[in-house]
Amino acid sequence: MYRNDKVIRRYSEPFKLKILAELTTGKHTKSELCKLYSIAPTTVNEWIKKYNRKDLMNTRVKVETKDEISRIKALQKEIEQLKKLLLKKDLDAMVEESYLEVAAEDLGYKSIAELKKKLSIKP
Repeated sequence: MYRNDKVIRRYSEPFKLKILAELTTGKHTKSELCKLYSIAPTTVNEWIKKYNRKDLMNTRVKVETKDEISRIKALQKEIEQLKKLLLKKDLDAMVEESYLEVAAEDLGYKSIAELKKKLSIKP
Protein backbone atom coordinates (compact mmCIF):
# COMPACT_ATOMS: atom_id res chain seq x y z
CA MET A 1 0.00 0.00 0.00
CA TYR A 2 1.07 3.50 -0.62
CA ARG A 3 1.31 6.20 1.96
CA ASN A 4 -1.54 8.25 0.49
CA ASP A 5 -3.94 5.33 0.09
CA LYS A 6 -6.77 6.47 2.33
CA VAL A 7 -10.29 5.15 2.38
CA ILE A 8 -12.67 7.96 1.57
CA ARG A 9 -16.20 7.24 2.65
CA ARG A 10 -19.16 8.97 1.11
CA TYR A 11 -22.46 8.83 2.95
CA SER A 12 -25.82 9.24 1.25
CA GLU A 13 -28.24 11.97 2.29
CA PRO A 14 -30.84 9.45 3.55
CA PHE A 15 -28.16 7.77 5.67
CA LYS A 16 -27.11 11.09 7.22
CA LEU A 17 -30.73 11.95 7.97
CA LYS A 18 -31.27 8.48 9.45
CA ILE A 19 -28.35 9.00 11.85
CA LEU A 20 -29.68 12.42 12.88
CA ALA A 21 -33.17 10.96 13.36
CA GLU A 22 -31.79 8.22 15.63
CA LEU A 23 -29.88 10.85 17.55
CA THR A 24 -33.07 12.93 17.91
CA THR A 25 -35.10 10.04 19.35
CA GLY A 26 -32.52 9.56 22.08
CA LYS A 27 -32.42 5.83 21.42
CA HIS A 28 -28.63 6.04 21.09
CA THR A 29 -26.04 8.59 22.12
CA LYS A 30 -23.73 10.18 19.59
CA SER A 31 -20.80 8.02 20.69
CA GLU A 32 -22.91 4.84 20.46
CA LEU A 33 -24.02 5.72 16.93
CA CYS A 34 -20.45 6.46 15.92
CA LYS A 35 -19.29 3.06 17.17
CA LEU A 36 -22.31 1.27 15.72
CA TYR A 37 -21.87 2.69 12.20
CA SER A 38 -18.08 3.28 12.36
CA ILE A 39 -18.41 7.02 11.85
CA ALA A 40 -16.09 9.64 13.30
CA PRO A 41 -17.78 11.94 15.84
CA THR A 42 -16.53 14.97 13.90
CA THR A 43 -18.39 13.69 10.84
CA VAL A 44 -21.64 13.53 12.79
CA ASN A 45 -20.98 17.04 14.11
CA GLU A 46 -20.54 18.26 10.52
CA TRP A 47 -23.90 16.72 9.57
CA ILE A 48 -25.53 18.41 12.55
CA LYS A 49 -24.17 21.76 11.38
CA LYS A 50 -25.04 21.06 7.73
CA TYR A 51 -28.68 20.29 8.52
CA ASN A 52 -28.88 23.08 11.12
CA ARG A 53 -29.72 20.72 13.99
CA LYS A 54 -27.97 22.64 16.72
CA ASP A 55 -30.31 21.05 19.26
CA LEU A 56 -28.28 17.85 18.82
CA MET A 57 -24.93 19.46 19.58
CA ASN A 58 -23.39 18.95 22.98
CA THR A 59 -23.58 22.52 24.15
CA ARG A 60 -23.15 23.55 27.73
CA VAL A 61 -24.33 26.87 29.09
CA LYS A 62 -23.22 27.78 32.57
CA VAL A 63 -24.83 30.72 34.32
CA GLU A 64 -23.38 31.85 37.62
CA THR A 65 -24.03 34.81 39.85
CA LYS A 66 -21.29 36.70 41.66
CA ASP A 67 -22.42 35.10 44.92
CA GLU A 68 -22.03 31.63 43.43
CA ILE A 69 -18.59 32.45 42.08
CA SER A 70 -17.41 33.80 45.42
CA ARG A 71 -18.87 30.76 47.19
CA ILE A 72 -17.07 28.41 44.80
CA LYS A 73 -13.79 30.25 45.41
CA ALA A 74 -14.31 30.06 49.17
CA LEU A 75 -15.05 26.34 48.95
CA GLN A 76 -11.95 25.76 46.81
CA LYS A 77 -9.86 27.61 49.39
CA GLU A 78 -11.38 25.52 52.17
CA ILE A 79 -10.63 22.33 50.21
CA GLU A 80 -6.98 23.35 49.89
CA GLN A 81 -6.80 24.05 53.64
CA LEU A 82 -8.36 20.67 54.42
CA LYS A 83 -5.91 18.93 52.10
CA LYS A 84 -3.01 20.59 53.93
CA LEU A 85 -4.45 19.57 57.31
CA LEU A 86 -4.94 15.99 56.14
CA LEU A 87 -1.38 15.87 54.84
CA LYS A 88 -0.11 17.19 58.18
CA LYS A 89 -2.17 14.60 60.05
CA ASP A 90 -0.82 11.81 57.86
CA LEU A 91 2.75 13.01 58.40
CA ASP A 92 2.18 13.22 62.16
CA ALA A 93 0.84 9.65 62.16
CA MET A 94 3.91 8.46 60.22
CA VAL A 95 6.24 10.19 62.68
CA GLU A 96 4.36 8.71 65.63
CA GLU A 97 4.55 5.25 64.08
CA SER A 98 8.30 5.70 63.55
CA TYR A 99 8.78 6.78 67.18
CA LEU A 100 6.85 3.74 68.36
CA GLU A 101 8.92 1.50 66.11
CA VAL A 102 12.18 2.86 67.54
CA ALA A 103 10.83 2.70 71.10
CA ALA A 104 9.65 -0.90 70.64
CA GLU A 105 13.07 -1.86 69.31
CA ASP A 106 14.94 -0.06 72.13
CA LEU A 107 12.72 -1.53 74.84
CA GLY A 108 13.05 -5.06 73.46
CA TYR A 109 9.52 -5.64 72.19
CA LYS A 110 9.05 -7.89 69.18
CA SER A 111 6.55 -5.59 67.48
CA ILE A 112 4.86 -2.23 67.73
CA ALA A 113 1.57 -3.98 68.46
CA GLU A 114 3.10 -5.57 71.55
CA LEU A 115 4.30 -2.15 72.78
CA LYS A 116 0.91 -0.56 72.10
CA LYS A 117 -0.78 -3.37 74.03
CA LYS A 118 1.57 -2.89 76.98
CA LEU A 119 1.03 0.89 76.99
CA SER A 120 -2.74 0.57 76.32
CA ILE A 121 -2.52 2.54 73.08
CA LYS A 122 -5.33 1.92 70.62
CA PRO A 123 -4.10 0.53 67.27
